[in-house]
Amino acid sequence: MIRFNCKGELKKTDTFLRKMVHLDLDSILDRYGKEGVDALASATPRRTGKTAESWSYEIHGSGSSKTITWTNSNINNGVCIAVILQYGHGTRNGGYVQGIDYINPAIRPIFEKIAESAYREVVNS
Repeated sequence: MIRFNCKGELKKTDTFLRKMVHLDLDSILDRYGKEGVDALASATPRRTGKTAESWSYEIHGSGSSKTITWTNSNINNGVCIAVILQYGHGTRNGGYVQGIDYINPAIRPIFEKIAESAYREVVNS
């Protein structure tokens, strides 16, 4: 339960809260989910392209509490290839392959778009 006390004009707050009730969060998050998949796919290092093609997303939650989860289904011997590309991995002969930080730079602009969109929604209400 959210409670707040306020004195003065509440017209903008009331307008914003009424818009939030009718806001279709699923379609908004669906758009950002697809953008994230595209960004991750294009940023993923390619040898065969399988890892880049294996990105997807899911929207979880209900009501006003929602989460976007991006996943990669390219699993080899129980290991997610996207993760070892990101963080690196040991080799059979004792060597080490350095990871490449490709996930964070790819997904950061999507987070920024979500934040900007939410900010505009609040300010313009």
